[in-house]
Amino acid sequence: LVMGSEGRQEQTLKTDQDNAIIFEDVPSKSQKEMIKYFSKFAERICKWLDQAGYALCKGDVMAMNPMWCQPLATWKKYFSEWIHTAEPEALLQASIFFDFRGAYGDTALVDKLRKHLFDSLVGWPGFFRHLTENALFFTPPIGFFRNFLVESKGEHRDTFNIKAAMQPVVDYARIYALKHKIKETNTFGRLHQLLAKRKITGQEHNELETAYSYLMQQRFANQVKTAIDENKEPDNYVNPRHLSRIEQTMLKEIFKRIEKFQAKLSFDFTGQL
Repeated sequence: LVMGSEGRQEQTLKTDQDNAIIFEDVPSKSQKEMIKYFSKFAERICKWLDQAGYALCKGDVMAMNPMWCQPLATWKKYFSEWIHTAEPEALLQASIFFDFRGAYGDTALVDKLRKHLFDSLVGWPGFFRHLTENALFFTPPIGFFRNFLVESKGEHRDTFNIKAAMQPVVDYARIYALKHKIKETNTFGRLHQLLAKRKITGQEHNELETAYSYLMQQRFANQVKTAIDENKEPDNYVNPRHLSRIEQTMLKEIFKRIEKFQAKLSFDFTGQL
């Protein structure tokens, strides 16, 4: 399994690993041995990926961690707990798992897990409320007077985190996709399916797609510039003063539109504006 940006197929030059292993249920006496085998196998793969440039996950969300190397029954239990009992803070840490997709192996196991996910969501509006409350923590970096909100001190002074600025669109697509049992994990794919199911209008789809596409373009451009022109490690911090007037205006318009979509999300799942 791959999750997060890997699961959404939206990795950039600044990325790390978010992966796991799911294997078929085995007799309890064999489970410990299976976990040991696959964890050791995963450790080798994860380290190879790290050497190839895909950094190890700082949060240890990798298949080499035995917690994320489990049989189908355990994965079903994980998702049931996240949906039915998790507090908002715990759910915030688990949100990347809801972007999972099969990367290699028997995809029937992935299909069974996704069916369990959708079945578990039925009749649990509290889950969507918690997910939405977490999503609203990520607000566009724009002030009341349409000024960019940037870091005031430290290493990233005078910049904003464009990855965080994109997060509201990712969250919006994820929450509505889960609500309407859409299997797609890619953000553009989710938006397209929501349009096809008439859960968003054509105008909403176009605005969200344009916003996400432009932000991703700016993110890549910034990372390439940092890596090539400045000979530094790519990052997600953008200094708006280094952008053209047109680029600044475009970003401000996008951020204001994202605020409106967040208001809609809040109303639909929490009843508040």
